[in-house]
Amino acid sequence: MPEVEVWFDGDCPLCRREIALMRRLDRVGAIRFHDVAAGQGACPIDRAQLLARFHAREDGRLVSGAEAFAAMWRAIPLLRPLGLLARNHAALAVMERLYLSFLKVRPRLQRWLKRREGARA
Repeated sequence: MPEVEVWFDGDCPLCRREIALMRRLDRVGAIRFHDVAAGQGACPIDRAQLLARFHAREDGRLVSGAEAFAAMWRAIPLLRPLGLLARNHAALAVMERLYLSFLKVRPRLQRWLKRREGARA
C-alpha cells in the first residue's frame, strides 16, 4: 500500500514532466499518483483547489504547496533528505516562499511547454 498519495494536473506539460521523473525515482512504489485532469482517484477537496496548488496526502493528512512536495520527497529514498529538511519550520517556510514565487511564473512556463510540444507534433 502506497504511503503517499499525490494529485496532479495531467493537462499541464510541466506537471506531467515532473510526475514522470518522480515515478522513475519512486522505485519502491511508495506513492500513488492521481491525474486530476483524467478523473483518477477520489478528489479529497474541490477539483479547482487541487489544480491550483500541488496536493499530497501523507499519513492520512492532506497537505499542499511546499509541504506536499516534501511529503512526496520523503517517500523517495534519493530525495528523502530534502523532505526531512522540510520538517524544520524555517526550512519549510523558505520552501513555501519559493513555491509561491514559482506559482507566479508557472502559467508562462506552461504556455511555453505547450507551444514547444505543439511544434514537435
